[in-house]
Amino acid sequence: MDLDLTARRSGQTLILEETVRKTRASEPVVTGCFRLSPTAAGLKGTWQAPGKAPLAVTLNRVDPEKLPLALGVSPGLLSLRTGDPMAFLKVNRPWVKAADGRSVREPASGVVYPRVPGGSAALNAALQDRQLDHAVSTLDCRAMLPQDLQNDPQAGYEVRTQLTFQKGQLLSLRDDVYYDCGGAHPDSFTEGAILDRTTGKAVALQALWPRLTPARQKELYLKAVQSGMDRECLNVLREEAPSFTAHLSPAGLNLTPSGLPHVVAACAETGVIPFATLRAEANSASKYFNSVYGR
Repeated sequence: MDLDLTARRSGQTLILEETVRKTRASEPVVTGCFRLSPTAAGLKGTWQAPGKAPLAVTLNRVDPEKLPLALGVSPGLLSLRTGDPMAFLKVNRPWVKAADGRSVREPASGVVYPRVPGGSAALNAALQDRQLDHAVSTLDCRAMLPQDLQNDPQAGYEVRTQLTFQKGQLLSLRDDVYYDCGGAHPDSFTEGAILDRTTGKAVALQALWPRLTPARQKELYLKAVQSGMDRECLNVLREEAPSFTAHLSPAGLNLTPSGLPHVVAACAETGVIPFATLRAEANSASKYFNSVYGR
């Protein structure tokens, strides 16, 4: 559970006011107050709710760098330990692997994410790091929800992930995220990824198609969606200069607009450009060429 705390000092005493937002439209109200003084091991003092007797509190200092890792070592996990130790403490616990080994559940957030049985350690570490990002976002979102939305199944942060392409040296996936963290309105986004199955590193589109600049992506995207997209959305996408998130599927290169203003976010439909359309622009010397165009 996360608490919103507002800090001030009175001499050597640290005063932390705990606040809670009851509803989406309401202002935060004070629900308790810590009065803490430093000790050799951390902090000691009291917590008191309005109109109630104070309760004794002892907080001992924790050094995340000295805690054993409960997960496989990955760049994202090590970065989280140093950059956001509170989030690290929440997720540094054994995760639950599915019986078939094809997914893992992070228990604090409930986020489920795919794994590749028999895949390289680096690839599965990269998938773990993507799951870490979503797990931390889920917990942060939950902490921002007012009390009346804490148990609302429509509120919070939800990610749905599909492995869309596995061939040769390439693995691709698509994350679809919906979130309502108690702000003015819910929102959503799509994020694609193309990964090297050996190293787990992201593969840039230009590694396969050097001419696939943002302008070229927009040109190909508009051609792919123009026959089936609402005219108003087409006009918006022609006028905007959206960036695109990309993933691969057997049907081709999938481009989804990202960064659109919320009022036109519904226009972010995915367009598919067949691999055959892009073959003349492909780099045949790329080590990934056969992963897309080989039999």
